[in-house]
Amino acid sequence: MSRPRYCSARRTLIWKAVRSRHMALLTSSPVQPMDGRRMSALAYQWETTVHNHIEFTNGSIIGTLLPLVGLVAWLVWMIGFKGHKGMRASNFVPDPNQVLLDAKPLRSLAPMFPAPMGVNVNQSSTPPLVCVTPVGQFPAGFGAGNLPAFGSFTTFSATANGVSYTGTSANGAIDATPISAYKTRSSISLDGDGDPYSGNQPLASERKARRGRPPGSGRDGSNGKVKRPKPTYKNFVAGKELAFLSSSSNPREIVEAVHMAFEALRRRHLQMDETQDASRRADLKAGAIMMASNIRANTGKRVGTVPGVEIGDIFYFRMELCIIGLHAPSMGGIDYMTTKFENDEDSVAICIVSAGGYENEDDDTDVLVYSGQGGNSRNTEERHDQKLERGNLALERSLHRKNVIRVVRGFKDPFCLTGKIYIYDGLYMIHESWKEKTRSGIHCFKYKLLREPGQRDGAALWKMTQRWIDNPATRGSVLLADLSSKAETVPVCLVNEVDHEKGPGHFTYTNQVKYLRPFSSMKKLQGCGCQSVCLPGDASCACGQHNGGDLPYSSLGLLSCRKPMIYECGESCNCSTNCRNRVTQKGARLHFEVFRTTNRGWGLRCWEPVRAGSFICEYAGEVIDELKVNLNDSEDDYIFQTVCPGEKTLKWNCGPELIGEDSTYVSADEFEPLPIKISAKTMGNVSRFMNHSCSPNVFWQPVQYDHGDDGHPHIMFFALKHIPPMTELTYDYGVAELNLVVQVLEN
Repeated sequence: MSRPRYCSARRTLIWKAVRSRHMALLTSSPVQPMDGRRMSALAYQWETTVHNHIEFTNGSIIGTLLPLVGLVAWLVWMIGFKGHKGMRASNFVPDPNQVLLDAKPLRSLAPMFPAPMGVNVNQSSTPPLVCVTPVGQFPAGFGAGNLPAFGSFTTFSATANGVSYTGTSANGAIDATPISAYKTRSSISLDGDGDPYSGNQPLASERKARRGRPPGSGRDGSNGKVKRPKPTYKNFVAGKELAFLSSSSNPREIVEAVHMAFEALRRRHLQMDETQDASRRADLKAGAIMMASNIRANTGKRVGTVPGVEIGDIFYFRMELCIIGLHAPSMGGIDYMTTKFENDEDSVAICIVSAGGYENEDDDTDVLVYSGQGGNSRNTEERHDQKLERGNLALERSLHRKNVIRVVRGFKDPFCLTGKIYIYDGLYMIHESWKEKTRSGIHCFKYKLLREPGQRDGAALWKMTQRWIDNPATRGSVLLADLSSKAETVPVCLVNEVDHEKGPGHFTYTNQVKYLRPFSSMKKLQGCGCQSVCLPGDASCACGQHNGGDLPYSSLGLLSCRKPMIYECGESCNCSTNCRNRVTQKGARLHFEVFRTTNRGWGLRCWEPVRAGSFICEYAGEVIDELKVNLNDSEDDYIFQTVCPGEKTLKWNCGPELIGEDSTYVSADEFEPLPIKISAKTMGNVSRFMNHSCSPNVFWQPVQYDHGDDGHPHIMFFALKHIPPMTELTYDYGVAELNLVVQVLEN
């Protein structure tokens, strides 16, 4: 093959470059001059290499640029050249720390790519992981000396409920896969519950791609829209205020503490979003921060019951199920895992959420007909038959493996038209499956599950109380249909299913507080000048400023944060009665039931589910003079006084510290009681029947709206956590009142 016509000119150019570079070296270092023959030989050798590259690229643009790049590399190599034939040894001594270039021909070079995230390409004898001890005490049976030595990961097998599971432990090699090997998801389909996201969704390559926003459609695009920045969350370092999250070894207390922190964080996000007119869901924000901070319970998947979660527990968001380990997918209907059965592994379902996304026939509380996932869509044109894959396949495997499955049932929230309530209904087992055509025209899988016998009521209790609410006459064992004698908006039922007691001691029912002096002689409370209703973030609202700049209640009437004092709008305010800052003064709205307990006299519960932060009732009675109170008098065990309400109540606000806000935690030593004391012995309402508990579900909160005497406010009760129907309502009496109760019981 003949050389190109431009080869001679190129050879001359290269020869001149070599000669000029050699002359430059003579002026900067004592290098022996090179004769013309040697210089021509080096230039010819380099020109031949360049010619081969030109032939390989057929004279393209790359063929023109590649020799020039190589020429620069060769000149750099000439600078570091030493000890060549025909050259005298230089007197220049390099620095010992200087790194010399390892020059290689271009054809021998191979591209180098960055290592995937989290993979170290350098060999090291040090362990790849760092063991960080958790905050708080070690769980029962473990200590600092029981921690395993950390190396890298290996697999382990464990057995629970007769099934073996495979997980990871701390010794072995990491089987790392580059991130570039995974494909991103380009679309999100609907699962079996009609939710727009599933934690067990397949890769984008497994589904039909949808058309998304074209590139360059952000700020610099033609449409002028601004791309929404991705949220970033700070790393969480647990302080003393949140140390209780991991200090307890009781699974129930751990679950409740994690759930309480989630609720506090969600309420704070909702409060901030209202002032900023943000639209993103506060529950997803709170869940993302909890996950990023590793504040969750029961992180590992398991078959069967979940420690700390009881049948009948209620939830209002899917993220709540996720952070406590009940159901891992944040919105997916089927949770499954790969487990080891004797000598083989199989994928089985471990939990399902029946939320009404399909035509499920669930009238029978012990039978559930569950529809598989996939195929359903809000767009009728995109509906298709379900496939036996992912969650559907796991359900089919569970049918043959006969493993139990946790079931969470979804119902409509009676206090929110668009909301749902999820109830953990216990363990079920699949008995049969089939495929049928639905009314929408698609073929879907059906699975019939039967509830395991011997479990406490869950969804059955919910449906029973709903029948009572619709028709109170269906409630049995009723002693008195309305204990309040129409003083309350909703009748208060009196029930005894334990013994033959006919009712509590005589008292006058009232839902108000009788003060020692009239309101006219008390300090007036300054009102706001808001028109119609008070709005979040309104700096001109006097009531908002009294509450620290934020309205104390959400749009649903839920308390956002526990404070030393809450100021509601009163008669001196211009806003209407529809203002959200008038919650407690409107009275109780629940179906209360005063019932006979087995060992604590009479108690109080209600037929509806009560959401955390919901107003329950006021402690009504007669305000008594502090000088006339005798705490040792066993005749009056209905005295309420504002002693320290207990640690769980004081930590109700813990959670916003995760987003960098200052802590509002007040310890028991820092708590300051109020001088007010109320007696409900001769006059009172349903609050006089609430018993004490060291693990309460209700707390008290001082509220002002009709006068300005902060020493004698109204005592209002709010839900400390989500309370299922027919659960006894209790609060922490505090140290002083608890001692009084003990003395009464001893006498």
